[in-house]
Amino acid sequence: MRTEITDIDHAGELDEFAASHERGHFMQSSLWGRVKDDWGWFGVICRSDSGEILGTMAVLVRKISKLPYHMLYAPRGPVCDLHDSAVFDALIAAAKEEGRKYNAYALKIDKDADTNDDGYREIVRRAGFKINPVTDAFKGFQCARVIRIDLAGKSEDEVFASFDSGHRRKVRVALKNNVEIEKYGSEKAELFYDMMVETTRRDGFELRSAAYFAKILDTFGDRARLYIAYYTPEGGEKTAIAGALALEYGKKFWYFYGASRDIHRNVMPNYLVQWEMIRDAVNHGCTLYDFRGVTRFDEDDGLYRFKIKFGAYKEEFMGEMELVIKPAAAKIVDKTQEIIKKLR
Repeated sequence: MRTEITDIDHAGELDEFAASHERGHFMQSSLWGRVKDDWGWFGVICRSDSGEILGTMAVLVRKISKLPYHMLYAPRGPVCDLHDSAVFDALIAAAKEEGRKYNAYALKIDKDADTNDDGYREIVRRAGFKINPVTDAFKGFQCARVIRIDLAGKSEDEVFASFDSGHRRKVRVALKNNVEIEKYGSEKAELFYDMMVETTRRDGFELRSAAYFAKILDTFGDRARLYIAYYTPEGGEKTAIAGALALEYGKKFWYFYGASRDIHRNVMPNYLVQWEMIRDAVNHGCTLYDFRGVTRFDEDDGLYRFKIKFGAYKEEFMGEMELVIKPAAAKIVDKTQEIIKKLR
């Protein structure tokens, strides 16, 4: 077994492995590194003695403001058999060694591993990681509570039949009102951003820039698309009233961002947008549709109800894990960040 480091311009094998592996994730690709271009990036590849790739890990590198240290972060990494401790340890060791070039003080990971996976938990613990308890699902870099649909081996009709009856009715309401879904690339990023402004004002979500959405769409190419819902009221003009940004990587499909205007909500555009994306996921042979995060698994939470009733299931991950590489530096970083927060 051996490991090697790859840079972002020579990551073809890493990307191919991450896309094809059952534990793969778009954030574990070099494409995500290009989106996050205000971070550094390197990839780790672990091979068998015969050259077969056994695991990969894409690592973002973040400079700590006003300090000579960097943080290493592998979002949703690594990509490997999570119960193969030898491969896991090799990937982590190689990342730590590469981190010496950056004076890295810590490595953080947040694999989408179920919180009840005791085997993986023990491998991570033995490798020296501290597993931070999940108290706030959105406290870390990635959400620890997600909603997903298992699409494996299912037809469109079977998936639609699994929806809550109320959700099926709302999809039909949108169709009856002639809501249309059109698909675009970055040429509609500004339109999507305008809808996101209304959404964040109403719901309190974090607002990203139009340039950020465009960068995702341009970087991922045909793996990313905007779904825009249009409605033409009687005697009125065709108007964009809802939309979503979706990503497809390997056999997985993610609902990444969603937006809607305050008008014409009665024609249920968001439900038809979801159905159109789910249909694409099914027809493209995807086995998983990921709604991403919710704050809590609670029927009183509107976002949870919206997502779970699409025939989905809930899953909680272990959360963020941190391996301190330089304990003294980690203390300095923590203390400095505490002081900065107090001064704000």
